[in-house]
Amino acid sequence: MGRRELSDPMASMLGDWLLIFFAPEIRAWRGQMTLWKVYWGYGVAVSWLLALALGAALLARATLLTQALLVALAAYTVWILVAVWRCAGHTRQPWSFLARLSTIAWAGNATLVLGFLQIELLARL
Repeated sequence: MGRRELSDPMASMLGDWLLIFFAPEIRAWRGQMTLWKVYWGYGVAVSWLLALALGAALLARATLLTQALLVALAAYTVWILVAVWRCAGHTRQPWSFLARLSTIAWAGNATLVLGFLQIELLARL
């Protein structure tokens, strides 16, 4: 019996636990949640908290923490934009259109803000 075979039950158990823990996020990614929960809960509230953390790191001039938060915020932004777009497909008009329109604006804003913050961070080095 190889070493890999011994670790498979543990990996499987961890994988099952992660699937259970992140079930709402997986449903949102697949477009299976209600739009208002994804848009306001994950989109607005969580993004706002991440932005506050990033602002605090910038003010503290914590370069490594700022870089880590920029990467996390960029990854989170991709996830939330896809989730909102997909969930909007199962929503009545005009909310579906408005959610998708704001998603396009959100993507442009996030790209510019994160890009300029990255340039500022590189200028510090």
